[in-house]
Amino acid sequence: MGGCVRDLLLKKKPKDFDIATNARPQVIQSLFPKTVPVGIQFGVVLVLVDGEPFEVATFRADKGYQDGRRPTGVRFTDAKEDALRRDFTVNGLFYDPIARKVLDWVGGQKDLKRRVIRAIGDPKKRFTEDKLRMLRAVRFASVLGFKIEPKTSAAAKKMAKSIQVVSQERVRDELVKMFTGPHPALAMTLLDKSGLLKEVLPEVHKMKGVNQPREFHPEGDVFVHTRILLEQLKNPDVVLAFGALLHDIGKPPTYTRQDRIRFNGHDRVGAAMASRILERLRFPNDLKDKITACVEGHMRFKDVKAMRESTLKKFMQRETFDTELEQHRIDCLASHGDLSNWRFLKKKLKTLTRDQIKPAPLLTGHDVMGLGYTEGPVIGQILRAVEELQLDGQLKTKEEAAEWAQKSASSFKKA
Repeated sequence: MGGCVRDLLLKKKPKDFDIATNARPQVIQSLFPKTVPVGIQFGVVLVLVDGEPFEVATFRADKGYQDGRRPTGVRFTDAKEDALRRDFTVNGLFYDPIARKVLDWVGGQKDLKRRVIRAIGDPKKRFTEDKLRMLRAVRFASVLGFKIEPKTSAAAKKMAKSIQVVSQERVRDELVKMFTGPHPALAMTLLDKSGLLKEVLPEVHKMKGVNQPREFHPEGDVFVHTRILLEQLKNPDVVLAFGALLHDIGKPPTYTRQDRIRFNGHDRVGAAMASRILERLRFPNDLKDKITACVEGHMRFKDVKAMRESTLKKFMQRETFDTELEQHRIDCLASHGDLSNWRFLKKKLKTLTRDQIKPAPLLTGHDVMGLGYTEGPVIGQILRAVEELQLDGQLKTKEEAAEWAQKSASSFKKA
């Protein structure tokens, strides 16, 4: 039933199989030796067969909704009524393995052929029952490359503000599925058209109408640029997807007109904004830090040819550098089209080994203290100076580094 039937009809491999039956939970438990009552109050039992879990649900109808997300209870019913309570027609399909036929009471097969996401019955009622369904409509449409049926879209737009009752974790999960799917740009467009973008990502919505200097951005405003950038992604990982989505988030608040339109410090401002957005959406700290690094670092690429060798190597040492490099490539292609800095860095990656980019330190803190320096900030100063010279190729051995540190004693506070 549901998504697995939809995917099979689309000739896609289902991620999992949902099983529904007229058997009550107690009967299901009696038929199989290993079961787990994961949601028995809602008629859901987990059946374990050879260690593999299968979720089995009794045909049910929801009694009502109080929190705009979950039913207050269920009553057991038949397959047709079960299908009619579901969210969208393409998810309301059942398959009878005995009769070997699709059971369709909602017009799901027709909508699959038309490539349309349509709410089952009254879309306002479906969205009132579960506000998250508005985001799910966008997610299914963007992942499948479908359109959202006009009445369904209109209902979402009218009710968009009510998405605020949904937990940030669930909003985040839907956004991640959209922007790491095969059509991230379509997700952005549909979120905007449905009115949901302004509610869940108001900072992205504010990029609309923010003009850019035409010599660097002939494609249009910040919003258009970001959408074109996303058009070049297909199933990106989370860091690249959200790094790309948020990379210019700092432009609206830093917009100024001087000799030309400028966004001074938008990378720094954008990184702080991205961090707050990701924290609001309850992203794990590791992902938040990596995405924020991509936003903060995206303007450094314009200076790579002028960087000292040590500075360049430190830049290339960044944990997110490979992701940032790809983000830089699609950023260029979504604007001026100049890939010369990207090609320069790709060549560097081919000519430099990993050990050359990030070599083992020539000296440790203990080594420096052994030269007579006192413990404290000076140790770090010396180690950083030695690292710079090592990356520039001026120091190659531990002995050379120690000799340099001793000769440079007057430059540092010594014991």
